[in-house]
Amino acid sequence: MNRFRTDLHIHTVLSPCGDLEMSPVNIIARAKEQNLDIIGITDHNTTRQCGVMCELGNENGIFVLAGAEVTTREEIHCLVFFEKPESLKNFQQYLETHLPFIQNKPSYFGHQLVVDRFDNILEEIDPLLIVGIDQSINEVQQKVLELGGIFIPAHIDRPRNSILSQLGFMPDNLNPDALEISGRSHKDDFLNLHPELNNYRFVRNSDAHIPEQIGRYYSHFFLDHVSFNEIAMALRGEQNRKVTTP
Repeated sequence: MNRFRTDLHIHTVLSPCGDLEMSPVNIIARAKEQNLDIIGITDHNTTRQCGVMCELGNENGIFVLAGAEVTTREEIHCLVFFEKPESLKNFQQYLETHLPFIQNKPSYFGHQLVVDRFDNILEEIDPLLIVGIDQSINEVQQKVLELGGIFIPAHIDRPRNSILSQLGFMPDNLNPDALEISGRSHKDDFLNLHPELNNYRFVRNSDAHIPEQIGRYYSHFFLDHVSFNEIAMALRGEQNRKVTTP
């Protein structure tokens, strides 16, 4: 197996909380500086910046997992990723259908910009993207499964917007591909506090909102080669593929 340095939680200028320096070209440049092999693009409740990110990643030898950070009805954040463009498009339509319209206030929340590879602004999104959609975490997971995607509850060690902060427990009927811990925790220390989660697999990511945060925290994926299927197998611990959290 080959080892790949991976950060699966990166926001772009499309997230209102993402810095204006988080343009596609700057993200790829910083990822190369940090020797990242695989990155995940996870803007809040939208996938619309993924296309250009995938193109630039391919041109620069970085594998880009295309997805989003979904906020569920319970205010739980979840990372989701898709392999096929049609699946990504289908999920984008799902998000737009279930996102309530609350007008964004850029002066307060930040701009929500779709940009091209040259940092030209193509569109500014009006609905505020950081609110919860009207779907439960189980409904979101079911949709991801229907589309053949990857489903990871985000930063479960945080005191808000995590499955533990919002529900207080891991539902028995939820079967995620992995769980994410943030930079605030080490896996072993976290499991000492939550031994009930010992049977789950974990990733650790940066949740980057500015370029300097990209790759600050990362995971090692052990794969035969880089592909969506190999990454999914590693998250599920299948056929000797695995993930470790340095």
